[in-house]
Amino acid sequence: MAKTSHPDEILGLDHLFSKEEREWAGIVRSWLDENVREKIGDWYLEGTIPARELAEGLGELGLLGMHLDGYTLPGASARMYGIACRELEAVDSGLRSLVSVQGSLAMFAIHHWGSEEQKEEWLPRMGEGKAIGCFGLTEPDVGSDPSNMRTTAKRDGDDWILNGAKMWITNSPVADVAVVWAKTEETDAKGRPMIRGFVVPTDTPGVETPTVQRKLSLRASITGEIVLDNVRLPGSAVMPKAEGLKGPLSCLSEARYGIVWGVTGAARDSLEQALMYTGSRIQFDKPLAAFQISQQKLAKAFGQYSNITLLASHLGDLKDSKDGVRPEQISLGKMNNVDTAMNIARDLRALFGGSGITSEYSPLRHAINLETVLTYEGTHEVHQLTLGRALTGINAFA
Repeated sequence: MAKTSHPDEILGLDHLFSKEEREWAGIVRSWLDENVREKIGDWYLEGTIPARELAEGLGELGLLGMHLDGYTLPGASARMYGIACRELEAVDSGLRSLVSVQGSLAMFAIHHWGSEEQKEEWLPRMGEGKAIGCFGLTEPDVGSDPSNMRTTAKRDGDDWILNGAKMWITNSPVADVAVVWAKTEETDAKGRPMIRGFVVPTDTPGVETPTVQRKLSLRASITGEIVLDNVRLPGSAVMPKAEGLKGPLSCLSEARYGIVWGVTGAARDSLEQALMYTGSRIQFDKPLAAFQISQQKLAKAFGQYSNITLLASHLGDLKDSKDGVRPEQISLGKMNNVDTAMNIARDLRALFGGSGITSEYSPLRHAINLETVLTYEGTHEVHQLTLGRALTGINAFA
């Protein structure tokens, strides 16, 4: 019996995608094969990525902010954006993070909450990859509880003065602009400090963006801080439509959607490499794929991969529908798909023996990267509580 040429054939997963979507996946995959795939292992070991060079290439391809419209942006469907994330993360989570932070956090924030002046100034250049953005929400001591952020913004005449620090910020050391969230002296209807968003050029005096060193995960990604020391900004730096946590949380939900799709790429790549390796590696006079335990691992991984692909596709349909997708549905996708993809990569790595711990093969690199993806854009536990609240009607966060 002939083996399948691709794992998607068994369940007919290609039927989830239209001809246009399959062609788009092929375009993205071909660009990545030509420009990135053979280099990514070295970048991972070196702990860096040529972000500016890649951003311009990805911009030419039309990936940056592709799901946004106007301001020279394509306005593609949520499914087309998800498919791009899938192909990016099949190469490396760090690459998908670069695109996700640019388009779904920084650009989405400006597009959704910014002024017309801010949109016209930044979105066309960011879409072309000629300006890189980052998103400053997470703080050193405040991760999953942004309501207790310590970064402040105080009025000084018509200006604002920002002080504070943001941590674990993808792209910040190479960014031209940062979307920064800060507490103001204004209060909401319940008397709580109002959180506002600011568009901050990183060459503004008082802004520093040091690089985070010695990462063990997501190494092919540039991660840093945003340090704000009496940063003076004009009143026009405020994003006028964003007041309270709704602003940053809407951006996070947008980014999580890309993760839901992206990790299916990491799982697929791990499975493809495991099939290739076990089919060619001879042990006891037969290929590893001929052993029952090998087939058991492969079959389990295929079943799990099929499930997360089906869920991503369903959420894509919901997001493109008239009613849209709800935050708890995105939480389910993020919680389920990241955890499952990470376990697929871990389990399949064992099939490579000693070779599996080298950069020549991707499953261990995917597994280590996904440890970070499990944590950012809302930890695994936060999404469990979000779903628990949706299921029971009881808020267990506090």
